[in-house]
Amino acid sequence: MAATTPAQPLVARTVLVTGGSSGIGQATARLFAERGARVFATSRGQHPDEGGVEMLRLDVRSAESVRRCVDEVLARAGQLDVLVNNAGVMQEGFVEETSDADAAAVMDANFFGTVRVTHAVLPGMRERRRGRIINVGSLAAWVGEPGEGFYAASKAALARYTEALRHEVWHLGIAVSLVEPGAFATGVLRAGSVTEATISDYDGPRESAHRTLRDALRRGADPRKAAAVIGKVASVSAPRARYGAGWDGVWVPYLKAVLPQRVVDLALRRGYHLPMRRPR
Repeated sequence: MAATTPAQPLVARTVLVTGGSSGIGQATARLFAERGARVFATSRGQHPDEGGVEMLRLDVRSAESVRRCVDEVLARAGQLDVLVNNAGVMQEGFVEETSDADAAAVMDANFFGTVRVTHAVLPGMRERRRGRIINVGSLAAWVGEPGEGFYAASKAALARYTEALRHEVWHLGIAVSLVEPGAFATGVLRAGSVTEATISDYDGPRESAHRTLRDALRRGADPRKAAAVIGKVASVSAPRARYGAGWDGVWVPYLKAVLPQRVVDLALRRGYHLPMRRPR
């Protein structure tokens, strides 16, 4: 059995990136391919291989689809050095307006989807005593932004899962890290969904929250900057537990930790153009 060396440097010879057909996932897959790795990227639809990236079909909501995808990677490459869990969905809607089914669908894709893929690759990494798992979370895990409550909840769950897993597999030479991007121009809303049911009491705040979110993502940073952070996590000798991507991904968690909650609340409500006073 190979010696156990926690958080050892890793030469990324084989990489699997879920949600790799657009946005941060696509930029990440291309980055690893440019660095000479053999890269597999996934999508729920059919996409041709491009730029040294081998595309595979994967629906992270299906255990059978996950098993087939991971088996295909191992059959072609023989091993997997880096897993980037990037696949996920966006759901716009105020909490009370979101159905149980829609809320469960977000959790299934964003949280349990990552769990399924991670658990499928862990046996091989444990056997080799080597590997990197990089989960792509979101700044929403820190803020609980209005209009995307269940998306934020799924990313908060992912953050704690990642932290626990990091400690559990550290002694096996497997490094686990979380990358939390802020606003990036990824097109995530085009692939997302909007809650159909509405409650009139939320009409004004809902419109303001949705407009703010869409404007922020439209003006968001280049996904290649987030990909560069993921590439760093895969190559440094001792990766940290968490990395922010984008100025907001770096600074907002820090400011939320040091500022009084009242200040944080006022800043968020002002930023989302929400009512600043409660009715008397």
